[in-house]
Amino acid sequence: MMRWSPALAPRPGCPHRRLRHLLTRELPQGLTPGASTFRPWASASFVGARHIFPCALAAGDAKATVRALQDQLGAAEWTLPGHIVADVVVECGSDPQMLRIEILTVED
Repeated sequence: MMRWSPALAPRPGCPHRRLRHLLTRELPQGLTPGASTFRPWASASFVGARHIFPCALAAGDAKATVRALQDQLGAAEWTLPGHIVADVVVECGSDPQMLRIEILTVED
């Protein structure tokens, strides 16, 4: 089993940077991504990573934005060589103007 550490380099082929780039293109104007993180993830059948993107909402209703963004990102086509986007979750953060986007990828 691979140990995870924020100090270690990502696993070869990790799609985090590409995923961040694609996500930034999908975000509506006024929603800015902050410092993102990822963690390796595994189940009995799959290996992948959880990618977490905190975002600051400049203005507007956070709950309405969460619903719209969940639908938009859930329907998006993600091009990640060797990986598949298995799940996308958008939720409100502790601050009313902060959103949290979590994307689960699995190796293809």
